[in-house]
Amino acid sequence: MAFTPRHYAESVADALPDLTTYDGVLFDLDGVLTPTAEVHMRAWRTMFTDLFAAWGIDPPYTDDDYFRFLDGKQRYDGVAGLLRSRDVEVPWGAPDDLPTADTVCGIGNRKNEVFAATLRAEGIAPYPGSLALLVRLHEAGTPIGVVSSSKNAEEVLTAAGIRDFFPIVMDGVVAAREGLRSKPEADMFAAGARMLGVDPARSAAVEDAHSGVQSASAAGFGLVVGVDRGAGAQALRELGADVVVDDLAELVR
Repeated sequence: MAFTPRHYAESVADALPDLTTYDGVLFDLDGVLTPTAEVHMRAWRTMFTDLFAAWGIDPPYTDDDYFRFLDGKQRYDGVAGLLRSRDVEVPWGAPDDLPTADTVCGIGNRKNEVFAATLRAEGIAPYPGSLALLVRLHEAGTPIGVVSSSKNAEEVLTAAGIRDFFPIVMDGVVAAREGLRSKPEADMFAAGARMLGVDPARSAAVEDAHSGVQSASAAGFGLVVGVDRGAGAQALRELGADVVVDDLAELVR
C-alpha cells in the first residue's frame, strides 16, 4: 500500500500523547486556552511604547521584549526585568500604587488598565481547539486546572465561559498571597499540582511561553506540551517542551 499524505498525517497523530492517560493536566491560560496573550501583548506594547518615548529610553520597545521579559511572568517581575534591560531602575512601590506612579507596581498597574479596558471592549472566547480538548478531558474524567501568572485569570476564564471546567486556578493573585516565585521558577506549577492533588511526574503541563515551559519542566512534570503561538517551536523544545503543537486540537483523541 502506498504511503499517502493521509497516512502520514495519521502516523503523526498517533505519535502525539493522549492527555487522558495522565493523572492530571495543568494549563497556562493566556495564549493556551484563550487568545488573551494577544491582548496582553498589545497592552504591553501600548504602555511601554508611550513610557519609553516619555522617558527617552533607547532602544525602543519591540515585540521581542514581550517574549524575552514579559510573556508568562508575573506582572511586576516582568516590568522590573524589562526596565533593567535598559539600565533603568525605579522603586518597586506597592501593589496598590496608582497607575500614574513611576514605580514598578505603578507601571504594571498602568498596563493592567489598558488590558482591562481592551477586554471589556472586545470580550474573549477560547480557542476552538482548546475548548475541544477541555471537553474531551472533562468527558474522560481527567482532573484539569489552570496555572497562570495573570492576576486577571478569574475574570478571563469567566468571560470566556470556561471557568467551570477547572476545580483549581493557580494564578497571580494566589502566587502573590503565598509568596511564590514567578515562572520560570518551578513554584507555580508545583503549587498547581498540589492544589489539584496530582503527582507532577504522572501529569502533563501545557504552555506557550518560554518561562512557562521552563517552570513546568523544573517542577518535574512527566509531559510538557508547548503550544507555538509565536514563541518558536525550536525554542520551546530547547527550554523543555517534550512535544510542540500549533493548536490543541491536535491532541483531541
